[in-house]
Amino acid sequence: MSNSDRYARLFEPVKIGPLTARNRFYQVPHCCALGHIRPQAHAAMREVKADGGWAVVSTEETEIHPTSDISPYAEQRIWDERDIPALKLMTDAVHAKGALAAIELAHNGNHAGNLYSRTPPLGVTDMQVDIGYPKQARRILKKEIKAFRQWHRDAALRAKAAGFDVIYVYAGHRMTLTHQFLLPDMNTRIDEYGGSLENRARLLQELLIDTREAVGDTCAVAFRFAVDEMKGPEGMQASEEGRAVVEMMAELPDLWDVNVSEWDNDSLTTRFEPEDGYQVKYMEFVKSVTTKPVVGVGRLSSPDMMLSLVKRGVMDFIGAARPSIADPFLPNKIQNGEIESIRECIGCNICVSCDNIGIPIRCTQNPTMGEEWRQGWHPESIPKKQSDKRVLVVGAGAAGLECTMQLAKRGFDVFLSEKSDTAGGRCLRESTLKGLSAWRRVVDHRVHEISQQANAQIFWDSDLSPDEIIELECDDVIIATGCHWRNDGVGQHQALGIPGLDRLNVYTPDDVMDGTKLPGHTVIYDQEQGYLGGVIADHLATTSKALSFVTPGSVVSAWTTYTLEQARVQKSLIEENVNIVANKRIVRASEGGVTLRCVFTEQEETLQCDNLILLTQRAPNAGLYNELKAVIDAGGKASMPSLHLIGDAEAPAMIVDAVYSGHKMAREIDMDAAAIDAILYRREIPSLSS
Repeated sequence: MSNSDRYARLFEPVKIGPLTARNRFYQVPHCCALGHIRPQAHAAMREVKADGGWAVVSTEETEIHPTSDISPYAEQRIWDERDIPALKLMTDAVHAKGALAAIELAHNGNHAGNLYSRTPPLGVTDMQVDIGYPKQARRILKKEIKAFRQWHRDAALRAKAAGFDVIYVYAGHRMTLTHQFLLPDMNTRIDEYGGSLENRARLLQELLIDTREAVGDTCAVAFRFAVDEMKGPEGMQASEEGRAVVEMMAELPDLWDVNVSEWDNDSLTTRFEPEDGYQVKYMEFVKSVTTKPVVGVGRLSSPDMMLSLVKRGVMDFIGAARPSIADPFLPNKIQNGEIESIRECIGCNICVSCDNIGIPIRCTQNPTMGEEWRQGWHPESIPKKQSDKRVLVVGAGAAGLECTMQLAKRGFDVFLSEKSDTAGGRCLRESTLKGLSAWRRVVDHRVHEISQQANAQIFWDSDLSPDEIIELECDDVIIATGCHWRNDGVGQHQALGIPGLDRLNVYTPDDVMDGTKLPGHTVIYDQEQGYLGGVIADHLATTSKALSFVTPGSVVSAWTTYTLEQARVQKSLIEENVNIVANKRIVRASEGGVTLRCVFTEQEETLQCDNLILLTQRAPNAGLYNELKAVIDAGGKASMPSLHLIGDAEAPAMIVDAVYSGHKMAREIDMDAAAIDAILYRREIPSLSS
């Protein structure tokens, strides 16, 4: 049986109210930090999803009114008619590729600080806003609920005018006023909108009916609902009130889009939930309650799992946010029998972090994500070469692999030299740590793709010298030799390093990944405050009974707040009995311990230890580049290659940045400087009209 026959069920058309989706692949709403600020970039990104075979392509949450202003985050807006042209860019682009366009209407209640509109936030009751700003939402009055229903109805009509096919009523993630009305720990009202579940669900029912009356003749009405808060008896559960809500409104929407709450549960990383399809157990009852089609999510990547879910009647649509980001062409690849070419989501939540930081979306697996409009990048096509250059890439880490793969796809003769006998660099090494095994997907995908290219060759155990590189007579040499962790304590706060380290057993994450055993009491000093310090601690805690984690930050791995992991990281270390010492810097080492200094008071204390692991700063492995540059600058040969430095060897960062650097190099190798600069300066500039 061919793959196209095997997975034929996934490509059946499905009715959604008055509409028909061309297959069962549904890109559910997800944020991208493009929104109303960058409408052309947003349209181009969603267009690629439609081009890749997704039958329905959704926006992110879309503010319906100035009282739901979630600035500074760049989501969509549909406050009034002036927003329609920008939104129409997306619907036109999606329709041109044969997909339906969906819009997620949202009023964020106490999740909206209204920091731009400066109007008091509206909540189901008087309560603190949850965006980290010292401000309260006020209780929405009954007469204002009537106005709220009109705002939602007007937004639905504007969405229809903008060309959207599927209009959402959204009650999820504790982020919307509609969901906040449902939850008893938030809704303490004593009127007909509070108390019993029937009363708490009243507004939702009204909105679903209002939306159908407004647009249901030609548009489908979708209901996005979080059936379980994953809090057990302390929150809404799928087995109790979650199910009751579905039963109560079973036939009101044209489509059920079901997930869990809050966002950190809905978008769990593989570090804390390695299994794809982890949400299925919460939502599998829905199809037994409603006759309407159901879409579910849970980082679904396996075509066999997708097929099983459809055959078992768990869901009608395979929903995806992160997998559609990692590979916008996932549906087409399944249909065309190109399953081995799918870029599987690694569940790192880099995409999520971008929205939390307020920068355009990006992806570790897919370096074109967010660059579809600005740079004109496409995940499955790359311009053919404009010359007959022979290219040597040195280093088979994330940057080198991506660069080699794309150069080969462009048609260049490319040689990849790796001094070890395996590919992957730090990406592969980090994948050996607890919770990061999915990191290996970054390596496996690229090694597979390179193996399919006849014009690409990999040379293992090849530690080339500058003279040997020159003798190869390649036109371009790209150095992607990565970086290493410093063991001298040099970092952001200590430019001269930490004195006394020669009197202590000092290690780095590189040593841990090499399998070095550390008997006795170990101190991890995480000055970087990224993700890796917490990973190292969690990894060692499984075997070490004497472990301390020291950080200048107030929490462990502060950066992971953006990837929605920080609470789980810290909880894990606490449960492993790791001694967490926050707000302290190591200022010197001595035999048997380190001296800590409070970042606020400068008060000092001593912490005894046998071993010290430093995460302060990384050093680029640029030695080969510098030696080769010196040879090239000195001349003496008839022909010298052009020399380039990419990835961590140029500037250590995250794996997503290394992949992007390699991809960018492959595209720019035969571009002139003016063309490269033109892309660098390209941006969307708002109109000055009011």
